[in-house]
Amino acid sequence: MTKKKDEVVEEVAEESVEETEEAVEQTIEEKLVAELGAQKEAYLRLAAEYDNFRKRTVKEKEESFTNAKSTVFADFLPVLDNFDRALSTEDASLEDFKKGVEMTYTQFLDVFKKYGVETFGDAGEQFDPNFHNAVMHVDDESLEANVITDVFQKGYKIGDKILRPAMVKVAN
Repeated sequence: MTKKKDEVVEEVAEESVEETEEAVEQTIEEKLVAELGAQKEAYLRLAAEYDNFRKRTVKEKEESFTNAKSTVFADFLPVLDNFDRALSTEDASLEDFKKGVEMTYTQFLDVFKKYGVETFGDAGEQFDPNFHNAVMHVDDESLEANVITDVFQKGYKIGDKILRPAMVKVAN
């Protein structure tokens, strides 16, 4: 009977070890599934946060551009008002009208200066194809080669960005 008893004890022990191993495997599997679920949830949260950030950035960029335009055009409104006043005045003399246009022109240039817009392309400057557009050439022995003789349209720039090249006549 001891042999059978030992066999039964051994069988029970083996079953107990198998049950314990199955329980451990099931516990490990449950932990892995739970960890995978947590990682998936964290990933989805991060993806949603990134999408919200992207949308917010696009909206802020659009608003920033709109605000910049609004600020610039608001600064030009007084200039426009002066043009309106000049056009509505019927009994002004030519001298008064000319003076008003000059004052409005100065006001316009002041707004340009406020935003860093600079003019360039004066007669006597050295021709530079990066800044000037030569539309005419003249042979003049009294001038050096590639010197601007006449300016048909001034050039404008903001910092290093050319808004419009100067249209000029150049000596050969």
